[in-house]
Amino acid sequence: MRKTLFLILFLSTIVLAACDSGSRTKNFLRAQGHHIVNSQGDTIILRGMGLGGWMLQEGYMFRLGFIGQQYRIREHIENVIGTEETERFYTAWLANHTRKADIDSMAAWGFNSIRLPMHYNLYTLPVKEEPIAGKHTWLDIGFAITDSLLAWCKANNMYLILDLHAAPGGQGNDLNISDRNPDEPSFWESEENRAKTIALWRKLAERYADEEWIGGYDVLNETNWGFEDPTDFRGTAEQTNAPLREFLMNVTHAIREVDTNHIIFLEGNGFANNYNGIFPKWDDNLVLSFHKYGNPNVQEAIQRFIDLRNEHNIPLWLGESGENSNTWFTEAIELCETNGIGWAWWQNKKMGINQPLEIKQPAGYGKLLDYWAGKGEKPSPEDARQTLNEWLENLKLENNIFHRDVVDAMFRQVYADDGVPYGDNRITAGTVLPAVDFDMGRQRIAYYDTDTASYHYTPGLNTQGNRGRSYRNDGVDIHPDSSGYHIFHIEDGEWLQYTVAILDEGISSLSLNVASEAAGGKITLHIDGHALALPIMVPATGGAQHWTHIPVEIPQLSRGEHVLRVQADRGGFTFKSITFGR
Repeated sequence: MRKTLFLILFLSTIVLAACDSGSRTKNFLRAQGHHIVNSQGDTIILRGMGLGGWMLQEGYMFRLGFIGQQYRIREHIENVIGTEETERFYTAWLANHTRKADIDSMAAWGFNSIRLPMHYNLYTLPVKEEPIAGKHTWLDIGFAITDSLLAWCKANNMYLILDLHAAPGGQGNDLNISDRNPDEPSFWESEENRAKTIALWRKLAERYADEEWIGGYDVLNETNWGFEDPTDFRGTAEQTNAPLREFLMNVTHAIREVDTNHIIFLEGNGFANNYNGIFPKWDDNLVLSFHKYGNPNVQEAIQRFIDLRNEHNIPLWLGESGENSNTWFTEAIELCETNGIGWAWWQNKKMGINQPLEIKQPAGYGKLLDYWAGKGEKPSPEDARQTLNEWLENLKLENNIFHRDVVDAMFRQVYADDGVPYGDNRITAGTVLPAVDFDMGRQRIAYYDTDTASYHYTPGLNTQGNRGRSYRNDGVDIHPDSSGYHIFHIEDGEWLQYTVAILDEGISSLSLNVASEAAGGKITLHIDGHALALPIMVPATGGAQHWTHIPVEIPQLSRGEHVLRVQADRGGFTFKSITFGR
């Protein structure tokens, strides 16, 4: 009797669980009017990060711009360590570059979505390597990586958007971004390449059709191709884009045969900026994805996309942007969100400072680059292997340099009008505060610099942001030195703010550590909004890194928070640190 009762209860539990599971509405994203919404109809602003450099290496990410495409990087690596070791290198690369800890971190920083730039060759063979012409061999590695990434995203309630970054044959004249070999038929020159791409998307859609944390399918990244005029290398002058529209319609049809749940993101020609001929819509779950780099963050810069949104009743997504300064990031994200547009940044990690995570350059890397560039001797296989193994270790999150200023600029600064300390701001007598640790915050709030961003795609705006490209991604110019970093290229009127927490009674003096090749620099020190009566004159020290300490008497600081501002009335000097004393 007891066994019978247990069996009845057990079966009832299974039935109830099955009914509950079947009745729950899955939370797929979808296009609704001008917005991306969830199953409850709530508008979702996607705040995403692209995982560039993981499945697809682009040369510039690793100071290999002179080599370019991933297949050529691989050839150069094979040249120094051999084919077998190169296979091991790329296996370890995929394992180390992005792991669950990376996704957990991005969720903690505030991102709610991930864009995965996929290389087709992790999912299927190139057309020329297929054992049977017209057939498609599927590779486990790409699908397994995607499955793992999706599981990590699910665990963090993050949407995963699949992005075909490198399509069979390569979809543009910018060879690096699609790992294109110009000696072989491109995506647009080969019906076989396009058929394989469509088959791949059908396979992916079939696999993930019921996955609610898949945010959608970004089916072809940044076409840049002149269909009407082959000399229009960037595809910006194209008027009809007929082959692109045909492909987008065909791939949509293939996806919809197996998946009617997910958004399909559409990128135009001209690096996702030219939508001539792409409309009208052919599906009711489409989103227009435009890309934005190196132009001013003003309404006029995105108005043409808003006009398309209004005309065709389609949501917008800034599917890729970044590679600039913190000021530019904050302004671009504010511009998007003010207009109800979500975004995905490029990228989470590489060498350099303008992303959340910096991959450190391994010892010996410079010699390897010199050899590859034809400027140095070939390293031994042992030395090359050691350098490359260190590079693999440096890919891991725990070995990356975290640029908290970048994350602060992308989230807090978009809606905040105050500065916050960059690091440990606790001050006692004898504390040395690095000049480069000024507050995090917007331009004119935490600092003022005459040049805060790069407008490299805007003629006549020849600005750079941080000229030293070191330490932080703000407009302030920072250069490494033998004992850390210092601020250089200081111009008239520029200033830096430091919010400090005084722990000792009796702090009544400062020492400014500065250097200058010639006399003439002048500083005004502000404490809690009040300028000191006398300016501080910077003497000639014999060089830009020949440091001297200038003592400054200040009103005694009480315990608690105080705000200091160091203002260059006349620039021309370098600034290393502030030392606090009694």
